[in-house]
Amino acid sequence: MFNDFLKKVMGSNKSDSREVAKKRLKFALIYDKLEVSDDILNALHRDIVEVISRYFEIDHDAFKLDIRRSDDFSALIVNTPILSAKHKDPRHSDL
Repeated sequence: MFNDFLKKVMGSNKSDSREVAKKRLKFALIYDKLEVSDDILNALHRDIVEVISRYFEIDHDAFKLDIRRSDDFSALIVNTPILSAKHKDPRHSDL
């Protein structure tokens, strides 16, 4: 019984790491197909964080930017925890 438990635990770790590697490869292939360079992605990341930060306090370390592709379209997925909303309109701030 204990051996079965160990096999399940050890097997799931291999499966998990295999899935992570598979997702990373898929992600890299999507970027290659879309011809999006690391420089462009980094610039896009900075710009999106800057704009969202005008309206919300966000967790910059947890910010995630992802591109997902299907047969019909590609989607830009942005995920970030919002800590709080800013109530002052940034377009009318006195700089």
